[in-house]
Amino acid sequence: LVFGGLGNQLFQLALAKTLKEKWINSEVDLIDLTSHSPVKREWALEYMGIKAKKINNLNLTNRIVVAPMCQYSAIEGSATDWHLMHLGQLSISGSALVFIEATAVEEKGRITPGCLGLYSDDNQIALEKVIKFVKRYGNTKIGIQLAHAGRKASTAIPWLGGNPLSRDNSNSWETVAPSSEAYNSNWPSPIELDTQGLENIKKCFVSSAKRAIEIGFDIIELHMAHGYLIHQFLSPISNTRTDKYGSTFENRIRYPLEIFKAIRDEISSDYPIGVRFSATDWVESSSWNIEEATKFALKLKELGCDFFDVSSGGNSPKQNIISGPAYQTGFASRIKSEVGIPTIAVGQITEPLQAESIISTGQADLIAIGRGMLYNPRWAWHAAEVFKKEAAYPPQYARSHHSLIGLPIPGNPQTK
Repeated sequence: LVFGGLGNQLFQLALAKTLKEKWINSEVDLIDLTSHSPVKREWALEYMGIKAKKINNLNLTNRIVVAPMCQYSAIEGSATDWHLMHLGQLSISGSALVFIEATAVEEKGRITPGCLGLYSDDNQIALEKVIKFVKRYGNTKIGIQLAHAGRKASTAIPWLGGNPLSRDNSNSWETVAPSSEAYNSNWPSPIELDTQGLENIKKCFVSSAKRAIEIGFDIIELHMAHGYLIHQFLSPISNTRTDKYGSTFENRIRYPLEIFKAIRDEISSDYPIGVRFSATDWVESSSWNIEEATKFALKLKELGCDFFDVSSGGNSPKQNIISGPAYQTGFASRIKSEVGIPTIAVGQITEPLQAESIISTGQADLIAIGRGMLYNPRWAWHAAEVFKKEAAYPPQYARSHHSLIGLPIPGNPQTK
């Protein structure tokens, strides 16, 4: 193998491994991967995240996903003009799929008073306006992440501190959780959910899922990560119950599986629904790690889960995260390998060649980009240029592409 100026050691190693497997026992003795070699470019295009993917019955034009990102700009759970602007620009990004922010299934399931919800007719009307807008002008599929914040609810928006709202604040509310364990000593203790409370929240998830489908969302993701309510059930850090929903691994996964099944049973089998979960708590004393997460994923697959979005952490201030470029991809790779359904890798994936190495070596089926898309909403366009492929441009912006700089405009026709 002759490597040119690729400059990405991880990519080089992954590429070498895959090429070795691809060409072993063939007549090819030398593969030139220098920057001017057409071999490199053709091989890369065969595997690059720009290749199409299907989740259940949903066709995606490439492997690039915009991760859900809270905007803290809703009013009483309802979307505003900010969401028109925010999701409008992402819908023309060239990505295959855009997930809107974590959307609460009930009012007290919001992280902050500014978080989006889908628990009322007003919420549904406001959000439908946004989704119709982005579907009219955009070129991407639109997904929703349904969530409940549990004990991490009732906090101030980040630019106002992000701390729990004091009980005397008129915008605050009492939080609920599997157990009365507070997130830390500075947070209020939540109310432990009783049987009726558990049933009500399950119904809220089903109701919000139905509303999402009525609005026109193409895909649903259930948020079971980052220390929010469903993750709180999965982890022994936050779940100290002694009934059928606590103590053992089988009991801790029971309620999350019940929620998933309740939704799956109510919607068409060809409608895609998946789960984002934390693959580990990053806490040494917690048993919630990649081994338990993998077993949980296998149970979800049995119930008809169509994809996984694999993240980590968020449930304890004691977490010790080992972060770095693509630091969660190993978790996604393990889940994909052992469970065998479409898997999304997320977390500090920032460069096209880095994304390429993840997809081409089979570590994940799709890559999700969050903060990087806020910084550069045209990430997919630029990635396409790296590999000499075409991304989806709206016609109004097409002349910004280097190949169309000379596109004629009214009053200035192209000369012969």
